This record gives sequence, structure tokens and C-alpha cells, in this order.
Amino acid sequence: MLFNSPEYLLFLPLVFALYWALNKRNLRWQNVLLLASSYFFYGWWDWRFLSLIAFSTGVDYFAGIYTERAQGRTKKFWLGLSLTVNLGMLGLFKYFDFFVDSLREGLANAGIAWEMQSLEWVLPVGISFYTFQTLSYTMDVYRGKLNPTQDFIAFAAFVSFFPQLVAGPIERATHLIPQINTRRKFSYTQARNGLRLILWGLFKKVVIADTCARYVDQAFQLSEHQSATTLILGAVLFAVQIYGDFSGYSDIAIGTSKLFGIELMSNFRFPYFSRNIGEFWRRWHISLSTWFRDYLYIPLGGSRVSKSKAIRNVFIIFLVSGFWHGANWTFIAWGGIHAMLFIPSFISGNNRKHLSKTIAEGRLFPSFRELGALLYTFIVVTLAWVFFRADSIQDALDYLSGMIVGEWKAPVRFATSSTLLVLFLFAMEWLGRTNERAPFRFIPRRWMRWGLYCLLGWLVLKGLYNPSNFIYFQF
Repeated sequence: MLFNSPEYLLFLPLVFALYWALNKRNLRWQNVLLLASSYFFYGWWDWRFLSLIAFSTGVDYFAGIYTERAQGRTKKFWLGLSLTVNLGMLGLFKYFDFFVDSLREGLANAGIAWEMQSLEWVLPVGISFYTFQTLSYTMDVYRGKLNPTQDFIAFAAFVSFFPQLVAGPIERATHLIPQINTRRKFSYTQARNGLRLILWGLFKKVVIADTCARYVDQAFQLSEHQSATTLILGAVLFAVQIYGDFSGYSDIAIGTSKLFGIELMSNFRFPYFSRNIGEFWRRWHISLSTWFRDYLYIPLGGSRVSKSKAIRNVFIIFLVSGFWHGANWTFIAWGGIHAMLFIPSFISGNNRKHLSKTIAEGRLFPSFRELGALLYTFIVVTLAWVFFRADSIQDALDYLSGMIVGEWKAPVRFATSSTLLVLFLFAMEWLGRTNERAPFRFIPRRWMRWGLYCLLGWLVLKGLYNPSNFIYFQF
């Protein structure tokens, strides 16, 4: 089920009403409803893949319990079982065909014929997200950071919690399970803020991202026939599209969770207002970047090892992050590009600048130095996005080449509407950049806020007649 579909607009109020009606009984009934609703939400897409979530849930539930009880090799066995099952499913469904096809192509180039066939299985929506979520649970139990839950319903609800099931944020068990195990109370303020986030997230997806997508698709699909102007604008609008699409999903997920008295972690903090690549990655897809930091980078030694090993660890993190996004060399190239952009600031120590201070904090406009750093970061990130969007590395190189040597002329007409929407998005987020969880708070008058709500709501409803998938569903 899509957040931007008419079905969801019926599903959410119904579950919300039943959920708070059950609040008068006990917590377990609420959690049962959360679990049933989450399975219905996911099964709406393809009920057959519910078995994968159920199987992963069962394995990690018992792995967590027996990991805590065991010692030595037995303790490692249960952790290894969780890693094998979860990464095995992820590898089989997401990466098996990639490895087979790459090996077949490599052998063919060497003059060796190999007849092994690809599986060509459908990739289960959200498998990368809920796999990493359950892995964080078993690894935290193994490290002694978390006591395993004995309540199977609560644990299953944690794994399948529908607002963030298919595209995050990737929640930690240490943050989400205690909330599921605690009796919730309805808060008008929390629910109101949740509805604002849902509206803003839907606007970013349905109006901003989907409008940009029309232009982006034309630019990338027929790039060899496009002018340099069209290709440059296509790359910029893809940067906006993927941000509006993915951060829009996160806003809807966080806002929906607030309706149920549950707080999810932030996943975006205005990443295009970053002044270097290090700051960008502290603001973009935060739940994934912090996951790799805590469960891969630090175990590898992080930055506590020699400088050469630390640089190696950085490359591993970025390459694995790229590969996590998809089984294609373009994603690995995208991760490698970000690693090369990040390494100079890592070596100089500048990657730790701007840890907390927002750009132009306390001022309406940035300084010239801040503006230059912001534009540089946006440009290099946008160029890297070309590899993320292209079908192959050669296509990405051809696209970038066309941006340089192509003909300069006016782009197609509907690019104007996309550009105006992008300017509106950036203006709204710039004015509200001090609080990513409270859009519209900077608007002083109540009647002005309600006027904006009505306008955005009307634009969103117009776009719900032909809903499109979120980009990150493919990951």
C-alpha cells in the first residue's frame, strides 16, 4: 500500500480510530492491532512476501533470547544464525542475479561460456530496511546493550511497524521496542504535529518529486538527444526529486507514528543546506549512515586505527552503502565517488565541522563563504546523483559528457513549473531549517498557516489520482 494512494487515506483513519479505542483495554491489544495492520499494509502489495517477514521475525526473536542465555561459541552461533538468515535472504533476493550476471559477463569476456541462469525473482519491497532493523536487534543483544524482549507480539510489531516498514527510517530496537512496550497516551499536540508532517511529506512526494520526475525521466531516457541545458536541469531536478521522494516518505512515516503516540528518529535534516560532504552525510538518510557507523565502521576500528586503515574503513563504508542501495555497478560507483569527495576533509579533520550549528543560524541570509560552500556541496552531490540515476556507468559518463559538450538552448516548457516548485520547496525549508519536525512553525499568523494547509492539501489531492511508487521502494 502506498502512502500516496486513496487506499491509504481510508486505511490510516480506520486504524487510528481502532487503535485509540483499544487504549481503554490494555497495551497488548493495541500491539496486536499494530501487528495485524502492519501485515495488512505490507500484504496489500504482495501477500506472499509476508512469509519472509514472519520467518525473519521468528529467527531473530529466538536468536535474541538464546544469545543472552548462551556463552562463548554458543553465543556466537546464535548471532551467526541471525546474520546468516537475514543477509542470506537479502543476498538471494537482491544480489544473486547481480553476481551471476557479472560473473557470466566476465567469463564471456575471457572467452568462457557459462550457462548458469539468473533467478529473476521479484525483489520484496523494503527487504533492505527491515533486514537491517532486525540485525541491529540481535547485534545489540549480543553486545549486551539490550535485553531481549520476551513478548513476541511486541517484537513482531517492532519488525513490521507499518509507517516505516518499507523505506525507513531504520529504527533501533533500543529506541522503538521500549515505546511499543510502554502504554501510550493520546496527545493532541503530538497528533497535530504528525498531521503537519504527513501533509508536508505528501506535498514533497506528490507535488514536488512527481512533477520533477516527468522532466527527469525525459532527460535521462533520451540523454543522447538532449541539450546540455536540459541535461544540467535534469540532474538538478533529480537531486530534488530523490530528496522530495525519500524525505517525503520519512516525513509521512514520522508523522503517522506520532498519531499512534510513537516517535521515530529523524532521517533528514535539510541535507542540501550542507557546507561539506561530511555534513551532508550527517543530514542525509541519517538512519542508514548511523547504522553503518555503529555496526560496521566502529567494529572495523573506525578512526581509532592508523590513518591508512581509517581511510580504508571510510571507503568500505561508502562502497557498502552504495551496494546496499542496489545490485548495480552504478551504485558502487556512486558510493566510491562520495568516498573520494569525503576523504580530503577526513584527512584534514574538516569533516567534523558544523556538527551542530545550522547554516546562517540566527540570520536570514548566509554569508558569501557559507553560500559558496553550500553551492559547491550541492553541485558535487548532484553530479554524483547522475551515477545513482543512470542505468549503467557508461550511460552516466555519456550523460555527464553531454552536460559539457552538448548544445546550449532553452529546455522544454514544463521545466518552468518544476523550477518554481523547487524554489518554493527550498524557500520553505530555508525558513524552517532550525526544526525539521515542525514545518510551517515559522509562519506567524494562524490564518496564513491554514491557508497554506488548504492550498497544499488541494495540490496533494489532485496528485493522488495517479499515485507512483516511492524511489526507495526498489531498495
